[in-house]
Amino acid sequence: VQLQASGGGLVQAGDSLRLSCAASGLTFSRCGMGWFRQVPGKEREFVAGISRQGGTRKYADSVKGRFIISKDNAKNTVYLQMNSLEPEDTAVYYCAAAETFPYSYIPSHYNYWGQGTLVTVSS
Repeated sequence: VQLQASGGGLVQAGDSLRLSCAASGLTFSRCGMGWFRQVPGKEREFVAGISRQGGTRKYADSVKGRFIISKDNAKNTVYLQMNSLEPEDTAVYYCAAAETFPYSYIPSHYNYWGQGTLVTVSS
């Protein structure tokens, strides 16, 4: 199983970025997907989750209204559209796949993780 995250970079506050996570080696349409982020010295934090067919989406309060998670089962890819970025959004962003849960806020519920992509937002 591989989850390949991409799309991170250095942007200014107020800008937008779209992260992608391409999955292989698993039945993607049967997986709930999530995006988490982590900064040094802190625990991995839930950002957004989406159910297997995309019918349910959940967001952390800190990103609600600014970020949008979507899932394309035909392309085995999950996206995170990040708008109105803030310096506090600076982190390494990870995608994850859950075979048992439709989506989850809890990192240990996810079976597979991508390698992470760095997002840096300057003020």
